[in-house]
Amino acid sequence: MDTKTFKRTLQHSENYNRKGFGHKEEVSTQLQSEYESSLIQEIRNSNYTIKKGNTTIRLAQAFGFCWGVERAVAMAYETRQHFPTERIWITNEIIHNPSVNQRMQEMGVGFIPVTTNKKDFSVVEQGDVVILPAFGASVQEMQILHDKGCQIVDTTCPWVSKVWNTVEKHKKGEFTSIIHGKYKHEETVATSSFAGKYLIVLNLQEAEYVSNYILHGGDREEFLTKFAKAYSANFDPDKDLEKVGIANQTTMLKGETEQIGKIFEKTMMQKYGTLALNDHFQSFNTICDATQERQDAMLELVEHELDLIIVIGGFNSSNTTQLQQIAINRNIPSYHIDSVARIKSSNAIEHRQLNGEIATTTNWLPREETIVGVTSGASTPDKVVEDIIEKIFSLKAFNIN
Repeated sequence: MDTKTFKRTLQHSENYNRKGFGHKEEVSTQLQSEYESSLIQEIRNSNYTIKKGNTTIRLAQAFGFCWGVERAVAMAYETRQHFPTERIWITNEIIHNPSVNQRMQEMGVGFIPVTTNKKDFSVVEQGDVVILPAFGASVQEMQILHDKGCQIVDTTCPWVSKVWNTVEKHKKGEFTSIIHGKYKHEETVATSSFAGKYLIVLNLQEAEYVSNYILHGGDREEFLTKFAKAYSANFDPDKDLEKVGIANQTTMLKGETEQIGKIFEKTMMQKYGTLALNDHFQSFNTICDATQERQDAMLELVEHELDLIIVIGGFNSSNTTQLQQIAINRNIPSYHIDSVARIKSSNAIEHRQLNGEIATTTNWLPREETIVGVTSGASTPDKVVEDIIEKIFSLKAFNIN
């Protein structure tokens, strides 16, 4: 499929909307009441620090809803208002936050059902309204919806669209896109659908493995087994790694994406020489500003004296996981939770570990003077952060166990 032509055709269709429906003021008032917090604004105004009793909360200086997420949620609310009686669907969670997605369902917005790991678009009929979430949707999904004659509301974050444009450039130059990301993540699924040849690498270790293969060759079958489900159809590591371009899932660690880019730049320079580098390597800056700001703020936060860190965000939120990684790298006790309900008592907290498993830790909240660092991922409303801070203050004040 000529994805660039299809995207242009779709965007000029009368059934396609990417700008909202003119209900911004009404929706803004609703969003403020449901998701914003006067307490969080008070903490921002107090140099991101608040103290009650023997407990100090220190907030990261960039956290929570980013512009792209605010835009996606606002467009979803506008869509419901503009189409009060039509059936409305979302191809995925609108963002990775359970309370926001629950609110969507309460508003009568349905999620495309998944059967045996595949979305079932048979539930969608002509004239239905379908929202594409902030992470975007694959070309194949857009084609299905376009062919069905649906009203498509595209809330894809412009930073994600920027990555799509990058892999389109790779494809045009017959470069294989090396995508730093998680092959199952919906954003990476969407990005890879716009690419020609592609290979998805999760981390520096996988990038080093690919680099070594480019320079020295290796066991082809081992390579294909190692990256099963993470490369394009008919991918051949012996032929398709002669020209590579770098792209990324926008929520990955900025520093790691940059390091991966440098690994492949050095690899191609070593193999083909400096003068031929541009014929074998392409790199464009596709790191999301909001992700970068939250990571930088977390790096600044962990420089302070902290007894523990609460990282707030959906358990399937990649950018929140990266914030958790920073805390773990500094050996600071940290807990990734998605809602205040995970705090069972001052003696028990339920949280997600980096390996994805849910654990319960006891004696997590000290009785004595405590400094708690708090941050949240780009899909987390301030109201959720407020609930968690208030819970910590309450537990410490009453010493509930």
